Amino acid sequence: MVRKTRQVLVLLGPAFVAAVAYVDPGNFAANFSAGAQYGFLLLWVLVVANLMAMMVQYLSAKVGIVTGQSLPEVIAEKLPRPARLMYWAQAEMVAIACDIAEIVGGAIALNILFDIPLVAGGIITGVVSTILLLIYGHQKKQYFERLIIGLMCIIPIGFIVGLFMQPADPVLLAGGLIPRFDGQETLLLATAMLGATIMPHVVYLHSALARDRHGKVKTELVKQFLRVTRIDVGVAMVFAGGVNISMLVLAATALQGQADTESLQGIFQALNTSLSPLVGYLFAIALLISGFVSTSVGSQAGAVIMQGLLNKKIPLLLRRLITIIPALVVLLFGIDPTQALIVSQIGLSFGVPFALIPLAMVTANRQIMGEHINQKWVTVAVAVIAAIVSLLNLVLIALTILG
Repeated sequence: MVRKTRQVLVLLGPAFVAAVAYVDPGNFAANFSAGAQYGFLLLWVLVVANLMAMMVQYLSAKVGIVTGQSLPEVIAEKLPRPARLMYWAQAEMVAIACDIAEIVGGAIALNILFDIPLVAGGIITGVVSTILLLIYGHQKKQYFERLIIGLMCIIPIGFIVGLFMQPADPVLLAGGLIPRFDGQETLLLATAMLGATIMPHVVYLHSALARDRHGKVKTELVKQFLRVTRIDVGVAMVFAGGVNISMLVLAATALQGQADTESLQGIFQALNTSLSPLVGYLFAIALLISGFVSTSVGSQAGAVIMQGLLNKKIPLLLRRLITIIPALVVLLFGIDPTQALIVSQIGLSFGVPFALIPLAMVTANRQIMGEHINQKWVTVAVAVIAAIVSLLNLVLIALTILG
């Protein structure tokens, strides 16, 4: 029994790296904005999105374990070159949108904590993320995984302290689980929250993380690895979902009615005023850690996408430079950073169907997955998830044009 437990623990890890993307600075902006403006109204969005993400991330890891390839590599084998280039272009834009949120978030945190100018903070965040990527390049992936897990455990401390100081009303909390909207602005925020919870770039990445960690798994061991992966994904996504929910609940409990809670700097000040400076600074530290670790994971996702779809590898520093430039432009031209975070999450949500539809098709294909193909209800569920996200995006476009 002890030996079996030790084997399970050794195999855990890749899902926690993927889960970093689910607590990135875009989540901070979307979740705190939703809670501060609308209370518990959109809590149900986080719960539903997290359940969706749990299924999606498991299927992505399953592709890596069963095939020994990343999802982009499998997709590339099925597409002609022109289609592959177009598919890469949209996936690359998703990775860049993700990096905007993460670099900007890290820059804001450095500005709050140390009064560092936003552009300089963006550069520092990019440098730190590059160092983390170099650690990932080490032969033992467990070093990177343990570092990421350790940093992730720091993120929710401030939210837990805040909720301990000002607990949520259970009745209002339960009311937030009833699906509903309240106008165009709530639909916009819900789409941002969905884009920040179901992350298309990490759908591509998780398959590569599983492949890099486990290699091509022997046929007789695949079922065992898949069982452990379900545990890995379940624990990691419950943790990430709990962090997201704690953000919205803390904002709904402590920040409703506070002035200037639409910016991360304003949220920091409001937490200082409503609760205590301790909670405010723990929020800023969590935001900083989130920016550092999530941008390293986002950049790794971009490399996986390029290598898988184009069969090209580019040097780490060049890759980092390409993805950091749009974020620095946002900071340099004085674009509202919090709004840039929320808009980037909406951009991510537009990439979700392009990741989920191929994922559903690949994992339902017996030629690719063999005996490990999806049950029919799983394929239907993923198709429904993709349809919901697509429908939300279409409604959002219509409301934006008409409004």
